[in-house]
Parts: sequence; C-alpha cells; structure tokens
Amino acid sequence: MSTTGYKTRTPRTKSVPKRPASLASRLLASLEADIVSGRLRPGTRLDEQALARRFKASRTPVREALRQLESRGMVENRPRQGAQVMQLSLEELIEMFETMAWLEAACASLAARRHTQADRDAIQAAHEACVLAHQARDPDAFYRANARWHETLYAACQNAFLERQTLDLRNRLEPYRRATTFHEGLMALSIQEHQRIAEAILAMDEARAMSEMRGHLDTLRNDAVKTYGAMLRAD
Repeated sequence: MSTTGYKTRTPRTKSVPKRPASLASRLLASLEADIVSGRLRPGTRLDEQALARRFKASRTPVREALRQLESRGMVENRPRQGAQVMQLSLEELIEMFETMAWLEAACASLAARRHTQADRDAIQAAHEACVLAHQARDPDAFYRANARWHETLYAACQNAFLERQTLDLRNRLEPYRRATTFHEGLMALSIQEHQRIAEAILAMDEARAMSEMRGHLDTLRNDAVKTYGAMLRAD
C-alpha cells in the first residue's frame, strides 16, 4: 500500500494482441542500445548504406530509424557529413547534467514521501547488487546494478510522467555516464552516496533525500565532464 494514503484505480482495458515490431522499430532499438552502451561513441558517423548492409535492410527503414533517433536528441545531421551520434559541447553536457540533477532530486524527494514496501525492497536489493559488483571488481556488473538502483528510485516517486522524463534524459546522457563506471574510486564513492540517499528516502526525509541526490549528481557530472573533456582534447 502506498504511503501517500490514497489509492489510484486503473481502468480495465481489453487485451489487444501485440503487433510485431516494424523493421524500422527494430533498427531504432538496436542503434539506440549501441549508443547508450557506448558501442557507438559520440561523433561516430552513421552511414545509411553501411547500416542497410549491417541490418540486411533497404535504406528506407534505416532513414526512419535515424529520424527517430534525431528526434530523441541522440543523432544529429550535419551539412556534408550526414548523420552522426550526437556530440555535445562541454557547456551543453554541463547544462544537461544540471537538469538531470534536478529531475533525479525531484524523484528522490517524492520517493521519500510516497515509496511503498516493494520500493524499499527494490532499493535495498539494487544497492546490495552494487556492493557485490564493486567487491568483485566487475565494472560491467556495477554499471548494470547502478542503472537499476537509479531506476528503482525513479519508480518509487510514483509519478509516471516524471519517471519517463528522467529516464529519457538519463538515456541521452548514458554514453557520458557510462565512462565514469570504470573509475575504481568513483564506484566506492557512489556506493557511499547511494547509502545516504537511500537512508534519507527510507526515513521519509524529503529535503535530505533531495539534497543528497543533487550532491550525488554533482559528483557524477564533475567526473563525466572531466572524462569527456579529455576525450575531446584527444580527438
């Protein structure tokens, strides 16, 4: 039962058979996963012919997938260069992380007020997964556990619109956030910060939850900007 003291009723809907995903949708999902995972780095050129060969498709669904990625802010079209993975300036990256900090802080604040017992269990389980991944010195496992920990907080805010907006921006920033996962010191620091955020949420301390989350995102922003700046200078 929610700690808000009220229940929401979900209207019954008739079951509708799922339609198979279109080829453009499958291409979109695959390319988005490549960008988010870092397999396609910012600035990588996306050649339509090469993508058509890779996916054994015509250029029409490739173009549609690229248009969708452009509308999501993950791909940009440059004159005489074509489509490429969005490459932000340092100023843009800082501004996006500042926005992300406020969104995640809002999630943490609402989660402190509205979380359920299921949310408490999910937050604790995700935290324990982060600890185990760090102890195993497994950055890939920590990356997955860390993403899951943040997602449990988004869900715990009990605001579907805020959750979607936060996830959308998180996905746009994921190529830049991922690089920080492989810093040994930052993994240990993240776990400490996660613990403080979770304690504030479970204590239903909205102000402290918001403050701790903003501090956590400041740490992440500083490291991501430092890493990305070094990459830009190397290029």
